[in-house]
Amino acid sequence: MLRGSRVELRPLVEGDFAEWRAVRRANREWLTPWEPTPLRTQPDVVEDRLAFAARCSARARERQMDAGYGFGVFAEGCLVGEMNLSGVQRGPFQSGHVGYWIDHRRAGREYAPEALIVVLDFVFDALGLHRVQINIIPRNQASRRVVEKLGIRSEGVALRYLEINGRWEDHVRYAITEEEWQVRGPELVARWMS
Repeated sequence: MLRGSRVELRPLVEGDFAEWRAVRRANREWLTPWEPTPLRTQPDVVEDRLAFAARCSARARERQMDAGYGFGVFAEGCLVGEMNLSGVQRGPFQSGHVGYWIDHRRAGREYAPEALIVVLDFVFDALGLHRVQINIIPRNQASRRVVEKLGIRSEGVALRYLEINGRWEDHVRYAITEEEWQVRGPELVARWMS
């Protein structure tokens, strides 16, 4: 369990299915333009409890293997989104990617920036990673506002970087390193986690 001043982050478990499904159903149109197309050969994780349980188990294995850390974001006593660290690479790379989504009914309440600071604090202070990258489709202004509000550095545009909603989409690459976190982290933690 990771805590900010208003948010709590914890791995999702099978018992979260009903609440997670309700939030995902309510956000289908809000999230579809920014997410990969689900594989037709696999059950719909939003509608199938067993598929959701398998997803939770896969995330638990990722944690055990130090390959990824997925968190539900909770505020106001309920699930408001997810914040995920994926693609953790050790060795000389010491890096990972963060992705997130927030319930459109809770957007604008600054849960996403706070949750991102909570994850960055965990990434740099507990996991000891050197670099975190956040990739966002240029026209996704809501997600871009999160990183820009925190002053996370843009490294430019990666052309046709990921297949999203059936199209190869360009992504703005934002990144922060451990050296930057050492300078900026204490101020960001004091502002967002106190």
